[in-house]
Amino acid sequence: MKTLRILVLSWTSAAALFVSLVGSAGAQELPAPANTIPANNAQQVPPPTPPVLRLTLEDALARARKNSTQFLGAQTDAAIARQYRYQAAAPLLPTFTYNNEALYSQLGSGNSVKFIANNAAHEYVSQANVHESIDLLSVSNYRRASAASAFAKARAEIASRGLVVTVVQGYYAVAAAQQKLEAAKKNGDEGDSFLKLTQDLERGGEVAHADVIKAELQVQDRHRQLLEAQLGLLNARLNFAVLIFPDFSDNFELAEDLHASVPLPTLAEVQQRAARDNPDLRAALAAVQQAGHDVTGARAGYLPSLSFDYWYGIDAPQFAVNGPNGVSNLGSSAAATVNIPVWNWGATQSRIKQAELRRTQAQRELSLAQRKLLAEIKSLYAEAETALNELSGLSRAAELSAESLRLTTLRYKGGEATVLEVVDAQTTFAQANAAYQDGAVRYRVALANLQTLTGVLTTP
Repeated sequence: MKTLRILVLSWTSAAALFVSLVGSAGAQELPAPANTIPANNAQQVPPPTPPVLRLTLEDALARARKNSTQFLGAQTDAAIARQYRYQAAAPLLPTFTYNNEALYSQLGSGNSVKFIANNAAHEYVSQANVHESIDLLSVSNYRRASAASAFAKARAEIASRGLVVTVVQGYYAVAAAQQKLEAAKKNGDEGDSFLKLTQDLERGGEVAHADVIKAELQVQDRHRQLLEAQLGLLNARLNFAVLIFPDFSDNFELAEDLHASVPLPTLAEVQQRAARDNPDLRAALAAVQQAGHDVTGARAGYLPSLSFDYWYGIDAPQFAVNGPNGVSNLGSSAAATVNIPVWNWGATQSRIKQAELRRTQAQRELSLAQRKLLAEIKSLYAEAETALNELSGLSRAAELSAESLRLTTLRYKGGEATVLEVVDAQTTFAQANAAYQDGAVRYRVALANLQTLTGVLTTP
């Protein structure tokens, strides 16, 4: 009895000690009052996330034009060519200068002029000069500069249309990657559901364990495809961001629908627009015109040139408006000069021959550009038409594969289909969906390529 009483007292003391320890620990873990929170916690609050930029295709094209080095380089070349055109026009207009000059001659004995190269011992020249030169070479140089400016402008348009294709391809590649990721997630969910179904049927004794193994292998394959789809979307977004953002931002989403209906113009419309606005054809034509003006400029070496000068001001022994005797020192003079070429050892004829050879080559390139344009129109139009026709079939195939997967899964639940049929239906659905997304991108890119021939800068 005494032993029992000792045990009870011991357990009571231990319990009291335990309660006191728990209470003290709880008191130590109580949260501090709000006014005791360190002030530097406010600095640890993350900055607000900027809003997601919603990009249309037009926005992406505008941003790419501001950031593309190749496109900006072509624009710079066109601007430089325009400045050359202004410089070539300047020799056709009169020039105005104002000259100031003081001439001193060496004097001999008796203040006589010892060195008589000047008009007086002291000669002061302060006069304005208007100069005009007229020759066929200056006119030809101006026309050549105008053709060169048109050529550079056409090259800038070629670069712009190439940029359109690149942006369209990148834009809809991101859209397709997003669709593929959504399809991969759906396939992964269906694979997980099918694995659970086979496990449930196996526990009920309705299917063999081989079905579970096959379903689990399919799940692993679907998860791998999901990871690849995530990587593909990441790479597509990064490549597109580098193209349109100067500071590399990945915080954007696309506003355009990859599968929106976009009509294809008729072949006659494409040919008509291309014949009028094709930048390659315009560049080749400008090159022919430039070479033709080179021939004209070279032939100007056989013709005389005329120049005219008019001076007004002071040319007197005193630097003053009036001389010592009160006579005005102000006066004017004029001169006209005709330069007639006589002989330069065949240099002019050589320049003419050289310019004619360049013109002949430019005409060949123009003819080639015209033939290539006709071939490219038919080829790219056939590509766009084929992609559009196949797109409707790919869309129908994606719908049928989704319905087939649903029906095959229901048949498997009812014991009418094998696990291999379900796996095959899942694979077919994944392949059909991916082909549908790729087909949509193919049509958009083909349409953009076709529009580069017609002078249209954007694509719907």
